[in-house]
Amino acid sequence: QVQLVESGGGSVQAGGSLRLSCAASGFTSNMAWFRQAPGKEREGVVFIDNFGNTDYADSVKGRFTISKDNIVNTLYLQMNSLKPEDTAMYYCASAPWIGIDVFDAPYYWGQGTQVTVSS
Repeated sequence: QVQLVESGGGSVQAGGSLRLSCAASGFTSNMAWFRQAPGKEREGVVFIDNFGNTDYADSVKGRFTISKDNIVNTLYLQMNSLKPEDTAMYYCASAPWIGIDVFDAPYYWGQGTQVTVSS
């Protein structure tokens, strides 16, 4: 059974930083962060596999960094230079397998953590 519990969200001013964490159990080979802003569809932010291969959305490249600690089964998302458009509910996700599109897979989801960036 997969369990994903996010933490670390909050409110910051533009230019600030936040670090999200996701405590995971179950299969954790393919993990990702997604986000959903009000009135918008959920979108993939960044993916990481068990080999450390990553795939970032263009909108966050150079600002966000994903990492995974396999010893404590925790996924992280370091978010720097935050912008108001980063405001969204952020979800940790884990998939047993992935296809060509790493964000289009049978993901299991955490409950989400809110990130709010003010200008």
